[in-house]
Amino acid sequence: MTQDAQIAGERGSEKVSAYFRANILNGSLKVGDRLPPERELAQQIGVGRPLLREVLRSLTMLGLLRSRQGSGTYIAQADFGVLTDFFTFCLSQESDVLADVMQARIAIECQAIRLACSRATDHDLSELRHWLEVLMQTLDDPEIGGKADFMFHQAIVAASHSRSLSTLYAALSTLLKESHIERRRTTYKSREIIGDLAEAHREVFLAIVGKNPDEADQRLREHFSIGDELRRKSLIDAYRRKTG
Repeated sequence: MTQDAQIAGERGSEKVSAYFRANILNGSLKVGDRLPPERELAQQIGVGRPLLREVLRSLTMLGLLRSRQGSGTYIAQADFGVLTDFFTFCLSQESDVLADVMQARIAIECQAIRLACSRATDHDLSELRHWLEVLMQTLDDPEIGGKADFMFHQAIVAASHSRSLSTLYAALSTLLKESHIERRRTTYKSREIIGDLAEAHREVFLAIVGKNPDEADQRLREHFSIGDELRRKSLIDAYRRKTG
């Protein structure tokens, strides 16, 4: 394929993507709607049928379209699991990815916790309490405790009732869960570290129950800061034991 042909194909693909993006945003296409026949759709968008067919196949693989044998192609409900896989695959190729993901996590959670202070329902608070209790009961188990830690923070985002924040957080969920477990493996043998982290989670929970967004934001940021400092201390201590 020549460079000009490749550029033309990319522009054609973008035209198809732009068509779906615009029509879904303006409400012309909704979940469950059947697409026009391939020939008609290609004419509407102004691209060739082979290119259209290729893009439709890609969108189907991403879960954005659904093909029914003998019936046609339909707009599908987006599967955020696919988005999570995509983010995990792309970000995992970057160096020091967990540190970068941590910064994104802080941004999402600090806004989420402020919203949670006014939007959290009794069910949300019950979920937070449940995962806090599991977290407290599994302080000596890096695997289960790390997952409980992740679920507690995920419950904070869910309690914000912000679809955008929840979607972004879900897209990072695989890497975030790995980060929680890895940090717990690093710190769980230090009773001081584990005790401080457990208390920090309790204070975050109480701030949400108290419906104080400024305090909740502050407690969460302190939790992140304490966690980073204790993790560094644990790594230094481990290095000294190894080389001493």
